[in-house]
Amino acid sequence: MYKSFGKRALDILAAIFGLILLLPIFLVVLVLLLFANGGKPFFFQSRPGKDGKTFKIIKFKTMSDKKDDDGNFLDFDKRVTKVGTFLRKFSLDEIPQLLNVLFGDMSLIGPRPLLIEYLPLYSETQKKRHNVQPGVTGWAQVNGRNAISWEKKFELDVWYVNNMSFMIDVKIIFLTIKKVILKEGVNSQDNLNMEAFKGTKNS
Repeated sequence: MYKSFGKRALDILAAIFGLILLLPIFLVVLVLLLFANGGKPFFFQSRPGKDGKTFKIIKFKTMSDKKDDDGNFLDFDKRVTKVGTFLRKFSLDEIPQLLNVLFGDMSLIGPRPLLIEYLPLYSETQKKRHNVQPGVTGWAQVNGRNAISWEKKFELDVWYVNNMSFMIDVKIIFLTIKKVILKEGVNSQDNLNMEAFKGTKNS
């Protein structure tokens, strides 16, 4: 009952409540990024959702579009802005994803939607993370986030898919709030992004 109806109802209510509650922060960040990013406050990117179907994820834009002389984007550390670093540290760049939840592309809780190029790299077991809607936060995020390996993260994602329930979702929500406040599980300020996933050995 929860998986087929209750979870979506919870998503809609939580997304509406979250957007209303965070509206002042949303507007302040929006104005800051309009100046910091030359009038481009949002970042849009295609990501795989349930069953691998793609959608456009919405986030606050935390990096500039600076390129080298050959037209290639500079490394992450050279493009992330000061405002972007702050937003990432407190996960404020994720707030616009509540709109993805309202649109039905994402759930509040689920495996994080990663890059499309990772799809052919997953093992058969890891592919199960796409059996449910991707989430703004998830079981892997409250059990290590960027501080754990890709393999462990996918193991936690699949565990969630196999054990999803209302009580687990409520637990993840409260643990997410705790971790955001304490800034737990995030890499150092100089390396906020994980290394790219290159496939699991012997998968």
